[in-house]
Formats: sequence, structure tokens, C-alpha cells
Amino acid sequence: MTDHVPTVREALDCCGDRLSSVCPHSRFTDLLMVRSKKNAILARISLEDLAALRGSLEPVVLKQRKVLQEPKRPVEHVYFIESGLVSLRLVAAGSMLETAVIGYQGVVGPSFSWGWHSSIHQSVVLFPGSAHRIRIEDLRRVMKDRPGIRECLFDYLQALTFQCVQTGLCGVRHDREQRLASWLCLASDAVDARVLPVTHDYLSSVLGLRRAGVTESLIRLEEQGVIRKMRGVLQIDQRESLEQRACCCYKLVSSAYASSHSAFALCTD
Repeated sequence: MTDHVPTVREALDCCGDRLSSVCPHSRFTDLLMVRSKKNAILARISLEDLAALRGSLEPVVLKQRKVLQEPKRPVEHVYFIESGLVSLRLVAAGSMLETAVIGYQGVVGPSFSWGWHSSIHQSVVLFPGSAHRIRIEDLRRVMKDRPGIRECLFDYLQALTFQCVQTGLCGVRHDREQRLASWLCLASDAVDARVLPVTHDYLSSVLGLRRAGVTESLIRLEEQGVIRKMRGVLQIDQRESLEQRACCCYKLVSSAYASSHSAFALCTD
């Protein structure tokens, strides 16, 4: 019996002779297994670029409260998040300010691909999940030969940087309920789910608000049928209503990520 002969679609996806002279089916299957994971960036880059990354990508489990990066410490890996949620924070003098949340659409540590050595943020797993990680040195090496990967990561980094800056502005410009609704929408988008395992204490800490104030806002949203609170879990029942209560920052940040997704599509053309 002869070996499997790739279909026309498989051959095209394998980029013909640029990947290999025959495009072995086993290699093609391995690539699809990585590409089928939920990280939006790995799913969008070309199979040729994915093949260049494949040998250096390592699947990892993201346990709750696991610290991926610490401020002022050398960074060893970049994480392509597949599931779960990572909180990006500024920590100083015992205080903490969350600047972004990163889920399956994003990457933790993309800025270090351009030569940075240490982090100014702390990156902590908020919701458990999974990721593929790659050593910084390996990613830099691949990016030199693969401009498509470099461009996709740069487009995403621009959107992430915008979210970090916008979060700081939001904290001084918008009221409690607007900021709370915006955070819930962004977190929901990041994990592609409407059930979020968050507590009042956590929301008050990341938003820099009094716990009593957060509780009051949550009670009001629940009375209006927008959300439901259960022990340690919050469920969004009326997503459109929640978006209407969010400040303008939510739409601005969402638009920034949508623009980066459009750029991803151009990277693979």
C-alpha cells in the first residue's frame, strides 16, 4: 500500500516546496495539531511560519496563581495563551494595578522578542488554562527569518500596549460601574465565555475600588438582570446591556484588537 498522498488543499497549506519537497503527512498532521489549538495568533500564521516555530513550542499547563513573569527579572519565555486568563499588573509598594487581561487571542511577553531583557509587569494566571511557550532566544532567531511572525506579533503588541495605556486613563476618568462593566466585557472576550470565576475582593483590587462599592455595583447589575452572582462565580446574562454600561474604553480596546486581527489576516496572505 502506498503512503497517503496529500490533497490539493493540504499541499497548498504546506506551502509546496518551501516546506519540504513532498510535505510528509505526519509533519502536516503535527502542524495541524498545533494550529488547531485555540491561540488566535498561532491559528492565523501560515503553516510555513508555524513549521519554523514548531520545534521550539512547548505545551504547558497554566495553574491558577502561577507567576509567568516578575518585575525587574529576566524573562525566559513567551507564552501563546490557549485557554484561561492572565492578568498583567504593575506592582509597587504593596499596591497592584492591573493594566490588561490576556486570553486565547494573545501572547504574554511579546515585547521581549525585540531585545528587552526584564519585565516591568507581573504576569499572573487568573483563570487556569493552557498555553504553548517558546524561549525568547528561539523566537528571536525564528523572527529574523520569518517577517510574517514578526509583523503579527508587532501588531498584537501595539494593541496590548494601547490597552495598558487606556486602562490608566480609564482609572482617572470613568466611574465605578462603567469600569466594572468594561472589565467584565474584556475578560469575557479574552476567555470567550460568559461565566467568570471572580470574587468581589479580586474585582476591587484590580480596579482599585472599595470592596463595598464593587458589591453595590454588582447588586445593581444583578437587580437589572444583567448578571448573576454565585459563590466565587459571576455569570453574564445580558451581554449587550453590559456593553452599554461599559465606558468607551471597552470599545476602544476592542477596536484595537480587531485591527490587529485584520493585520494577522494580511500576514498570511
